[in-house]
Amino acid sequence: LDWEQSTPGTYVVVLPGEFKLRTTVSLALGAHRLTANAFVVRKPDENAEQFWRWLLRANARNPGLAFGIDPLGDVYLVADLPRAAVSAAELDHLLGRLLAASDGAFNTLLELGFADSIRREWAWRRSRGESTANLEAFGHLDPGTADEGS
Repeated sequence: LDWEQSTPGTYVVVLPGEFKLRTTVSLALGAHRLTANAFVVRKPDENAEQFWRWLLRANARNPGLAFGIDPLGDVYLVADLPRAAVSAAELDHLLGRLLAASDGAFNTLLELGFADSIRREWAWRRSRGESTANLEAFGHLDPGTADEGS
């Protein structure tokens, strides 16, 4: 994995994903705990109540991980471990869980919080003859198809 030490005791790891191209995780090793923060997605542009509700329900399905927001409303996954529990195997397990939760939630969160932007992106790319390959997961939001909204 790509990683760097940003400051003493703080490491940044980049995890490759399937739906989200990459998940950046900050690991802070303190005197007693290892805290992990993984960026998931920006603050939603729309449908905020359903977006936040989905995150809260997801928190109940992911013991030891929690979706949270920063002061701007951007979404992160947060986890921590007692320092004594930190090992190569436990770190691998933690990074795997963070990636699975972030990557697994990504398309749902994009659709909930950014559907209008996705529709505009479809229209803009089509008008310019540009590739829509990375929008295929949101084909049902393509304003140029008859099944949009179904």
